[in-house]
Amino acid sequence: MTTRENTMAILRYEPYDRMPVVHFGFWDELLLLWKQEGRIEAPLDDYPAVSAELEKKLGFDFEWISMYSPRRSLFPGFTTEILEEYADGRVKRRNGNGLIEISRPGAVSIPETVGTSFCGRENWEEYRIRLMPDPRRQRFDKLDALIARQDTITHRPVQLEAGSLMGIIRDMLGVEELSYLYADDEELYREIIDTVAAVQYDNVKTALERGLRPDVAHFWEDICFKNGPLVIPRVFDEMVGPHYRKITSLLKEYGCDIVSLDCDGLIDALIPTWVGNGVNTMFPIEVGTWRADIRPWRERYGREIRGVGGMNKNAFAADYAAIDREIERLRPLIELGGYIPCPDHRIPLGAKWENIQYYCDRFRRVINGE
Repeated sequence: MTTRENTMAILRYEPYDRMPVVHFGFWDELLLLWKQEGRIEAPLDDYPAVSAELEKKLGFDFEWISMYSPRRSLFPGFTTEILEEYADGRVKRRNGNGLIEISRPGAVSIPETVGTSFCGRENWEEYRIRLMPDPRRQRFDKLDALIARQDTITHRPVQLEAGSLMGIIRDMLGVEELSYLYADDEELYREIIDTVAAVQYDNVKTALERGLRPDVAHFWEDICFKNGPLVIPRVFDEMVGPHYRKITSLLKEYGCDIVSLDCDGLIDALIPTWVGNGVNTMFPIEVGTWRADIRPWRERYGREIRGVGGMNKNAFAADYAAIDREIERLRPLIELGGYIPCPDHRIPLGAKWENIQYYCDRFRRVINGE
């Protein structure tokens, strides 16, 4: 069986030959370091080439979110502009989503959000016209190239990004404004959700009608943090759930029965909405402070829920013994079926090259008996 066939068999609870060794990319700072050390030959601005080179050298089979992605957010986006520069090197700017952020020199984390350009009804129309369905949202050159070779791809599943129904709203409004909006103007809150959902549906429909036949579709949300959701679960289920159902039903019509979703944080309170509306694969399953893994979800939802992720990438900064322990921790989760281990986020600065190589090799030996 090919890697593509094995991957899909695992997620469908079917017999398979071997478990793929999957990754979720690398921090830019780590790539820069490896480039400086001469480990990477491809230019860093050609990420597909970099990823392919690292897969070969380190031992991974493929990157989970290698996919075709239409433009899901504001189109066109706002012009990025610097609003203020501080003496200590910090910079305040408005980003393409309209958020006001402060970045710090040398920081590698997400910039601090300090405001938003969104003013409710007053300027919603400015946002709404940037959230309309539009054929230009498609990258037809990339889409047509993928369609032309989709039947011959063997090294990974064919994936389509299905968009974002709430995460991009958080990206436009910020957490604080998003939280207040439901109380201040529930009608507008719902209108924004419906508007965003319509463009995601149109993007998916256009790609499918063009001829793409994905094995996996993938949503991105990031609407939780370490203590739970940044949205009200009941409202999320009522207002957003039906839009997931509409998109996943369309995907199923075209033969795509595995739908993956990326949401950081403690996601448990939102899983009922996702599983109840056709999203069946959780990713990246953050090991984090709450020690997430697929076992309790499987106990509650049965085989309706699959998973990709859950490998503690911090082991890459330790030693071989830590990696051995991590692989042993993953073994019983793999035995549940419908689960593929993957570092729970992009591999960060501090990860040791030889440790990653050891993980890939050891994983194959222990899990696949190679």
